[in-house]
Amino acid sequence: MKIAMIGTGYVGLVSGVCLSDFGHDVVCVDKDPAKISMLEQGEVPIYEPGLDVLMAKNVAAGRLSFTQDLATAIDGAQAVFIAVGTPTRRGDGHADLTYVMAAAEEIARAAKDYVVIVTKSTVPVGTNRQVKQVVHKANPSLEFDVASNPEFLREGAAIDDFMKPDRVVVGVQNDRAAEVMNEIYRPLYLREFPVVTTDLESAEMIKYAANAFLATKITFINEIAALCEKVGADVKQVSKGMGMDGRIGNKFLHAGPGYGGSCFPKDTKALARIGQEHATPMQITETVISVNEEMKRRMIDKLQDLCGGSFNGKTIGVLGVTFKPNTDDMRDAPSLTLVPALVGGGAKVRVTDPQGRHEGEALLPGVQWVEDAYKAAKNADLLVILTEWNEFRALDLKKLARKMQTPRLADLRNIYSVRDAKRAGFEAYDSIGRKGFS
Repeated sequence: MKIAMIGTGYVGLVSGVCLSDFGHDVVCVDKDPAKISMLEQGEVPIYEPGLDVLMAKNVAAGRLSFTQDLATAIDGAQAVFIAVGTPTRRGDGHADLTYVMAAAEEIARAAKDYVVIVTKSTVPVGTNRQVKQVVHKANPSLEFDVASNPEFLREGAAIDDFMKPDRVVVGVQNDRAAEVMNEIYRPLYLREFPVVTTDLESAEMIKYAANAFLATKITFINEIAALCEKVGADVKQVSKGMGMDGRIGNKFLHAGPGYGGSCFPKDTKALARIGQEHATPMQITETVISVNEEMKRRMIDKLQDLCGGSFNGKTIGVLGVTFKPNTDDMRDAPSLTLVPALVGGGAKVRVTDPQGRHEGEALLPGVQWVEDAYKAAKNADLLVILTEWNEFRALDLKKLARKMQTPRLADLRNIYSVRDAKRAGFEAYDSIGRKGFS
């Protein structure tokens, strides 16, 4: 099949590359000439493990190409995917559909033959019907269908998630569109990965409901962690005991400084807004949003206590600023709350991150970037583990402690233990939901 992918951001590029690896002829479209130039030269504008190799393989095979010309890309395509951004709209928390609707109208004006227009972007319930109206208005004679195909890609593991999915969700209105979508995902169907076919609204809702539920699990265990600190329990043991219950499961029960990233903050806000618009408040989701922000602020208090009540004049090393490991994404990362608080409080902040510097230099002014954890720790009064990169999981704690002015460690990802910290010579240690010492 020939497929056009509109948008070469995270979702569009990963999806386009993976679909080409299925054997489809995929053309990825973007209005940004610099991005297209990079892609044509074999450079990947985002960090995702393995994506560069898979992209090069399919470009070499002639199945994958890049262009700014949408009309050329969709000429002869049986399916056109819309994978543009849907950022949170200022003021009301709703997803901004400007780019989605602009893409739909442009597709309508360029298309000549029957095509399935597939929304890959995360969009509020009812959006695909709006897309249908926009396309019909722009080109009343065009024969087309719309489909909803939400993505469930974890940054850092996106290729595996696409190639070996828990499920593929497809929302359609008729058998003709369903047949096109089934053909697109035929390689997965043949390997018996589940393809769930629903109506448009159900497909749209599945995405929001899934992300809101996962955000709820994270926030729940973070609240439990806060209580564990008060009563003397260990949240890692609590999480393990909870996760053994098959009805709960052990995923997304790792306490930390709050969720961030490109999906959870945006999608929980959008779901809350959808509920408000339909007079059905999403009270749990609204609480999750509020509690998550409180958790980030609670981390500031934790760090301040380790610094004797004030950041002023202290040197603080921060290990990791991306919202999770194996990505360069800093959208709504806890670092964007914590690091400015340190700088604003008068601290000298050193930062290291394997992939975060490219975005972080603009987002975190006033910090010094260094190459590794040991340089971040030099003469520092506090060291903070903020992102659980593999590079930070097996550090020489004794070496770190010796380099520091006052060896204090804030382990906000629970990588180490009180025993580890004491043996290494730290004079203070704190983590999330566990006993510390000072």
